[in-house]
Amino acid sequence: MHLIQVDSVQRWMEDLKLMTDCECMCILQSKPISIEKDEQKELILSSQYSTCDNLQLLLKRAWIISTELTRIAQKLEKNRWQRVHSMTVRVNCHVRSMINEYNAFTRNSSEEMHQFEKFLIDKCSEFTAFTERCIQTEDEQILKSMKSCINETLTTVAQYFGQLIELVLTHEAQNLLRQIELSDSMYTTESAISSLFSLTQEGARLCRIIAKEGGVVALFKICRQDCFRCLYPQTLRTLASICCVEEGMHQLEKVDGILCLADILTDNTHSEATHAEAAAVIAQITSPHLTFTQHLSSFLENMEEIVTALVKLCQEASSGEVFLLASAALANITFFDTMACEILLQLNAMKILLAACSDKHIVDTPYSRDQVVTILANMSVLDQCASEIIQGNGVQLLMEMLFERPSSGNSAEVAACERVQQKSAVTLARLSRDPEVADAAVKLSCIPRLIKLCRSPAERNNSDSVLVACLVALRRLAVMSPDGLEESDFQQLVKPRLVDSFLLCTNMEESFV
Repeated sequence: MHLIQVDSVQRWMEDLKLMTDCECMCILQSKPISIEKDEQKELILSSQYSTCDNLQLLLKRAWIISTELTRIAQKLEKNRWQRVHSMTVRVNCHVRSMINEYNAFTRNSSEEMHQFEKFLIDKCSEFTAFTERCIQTEDEQILKSMKSCINETLTTVAQYFGQLIELVLTHEAQNLLRQIELSDSMYTTESAISSLFSLTQEGARLCRIIAKEGGVVALFKICRQDCFRCLYPQTLRTLASICCVEEGMHQLEKVDGILCLADILTDNTHSEATHAEAAAVIAQITSPHLTFTQHLSSFLENMEEIVTALVKLCQEASSGEVFLLASAALANITFFDTMACEILLQLNAMKILLAACSDKHIVDTPYSRDQVVTILANMSVLDQCASEIIQGNGVQLLMEMLFERPSSGNSAEVAACERVQQKSAVTLARLSRDPEVADAAVKLSCIPRLIKLCRSPAERNNSDSVLVACLVALRRLAVMSPDGLEESDFQQLVKPRLVDSFLLCTNMEESFV
């Protein structure tokens, strides 16, 4: 009797969720009860989001719809018709809720937007009707013939949804930029910039929209007005986010953004926070990971001023965060143009950076050390660099960096530690062409440490790039000091071809087992 009651109730609930009107489902926040194993994976927008910022609520709803559409396609492939229909009903509800919520707080929405709203709602209704017919038949031939229609409708729904979201986000970006451009109120401008920054954190797509709508132009306009000086840090932080996309970089070039940044960095009346955020923008636009920095011709014209200001910021940094931003910008610039290394040498940057590394309050993370050793590695190609390293006790610092270990299992920190080890070995290899540097490295027991890194995968976190760098450094030091190696180390790590030694070391862990 107990089993009959449970089955009846569950069956009633299953039927109810499929027969309930969409309006009711919206009120219930789309919480159908499922008896399937993946019921916990259902994406539900809780009523707790009703107090959140309207635009964030819209983005959350859009993310749910997008994810649900992907899951519907997956269930459709497996012919899970019951599941496909229940998820389609839920998407229908989310779409209607999203449109209603957006229309409740937006203003001046375009006719094109209303048209896409209608298209999307109609297509969602059609989609739901299709899937409802599928659960009412068990004929495999009919289901097979309907599957292509459902796939086509699903594709259309996804297209309309994507176009509507694009229009909505563009409209909201336009509203925020209009506020920034037209408002004389400090509070209104600050609020609009804050909202714009929040949008940039939602990904590259939104950054492209903001850039296309003139976001970079509007923000640099703020940075050229003294009355908004207190908003410079926030404005520059938003600019750094937008400039992660190519459209943002093109706009920056068009409005002479580099010149503006150079003016800010060299103006001693600005706060350290403003200088730090300007350095962050420089670090972003010169990132070696970006493929669209070649057009920054104006950067070369202002490079000496910028590099000088960044070195000064490193020297006077009051916190680890400020030093990290300034040193990251310098590190990227050394990749961007080789002339930067010569400027750094003239500015005694090596001495300043090495001195900063001895202050654990300033260079306090593997990320900061990664920036410093990147600069050292790129500068080490210059012959004059060796004497600077010796004078600043740089070989000792490089030796310490070979022992860099993460304080936690955080993947970003582990990767940073690997980069520090790799680049310190690269720098040692380059500098060891100078007998004085090589002699200092041997006296500091660099050879035993390099051997340890080669032979023990755990010491280098199983990193192949660290292994290659250490093998190269070891071979360079072995030329200068052959007596520092045991015969077995020489035969396995120095004498063979580099690739043979590499293969030996990568298989070493397995051979010990």
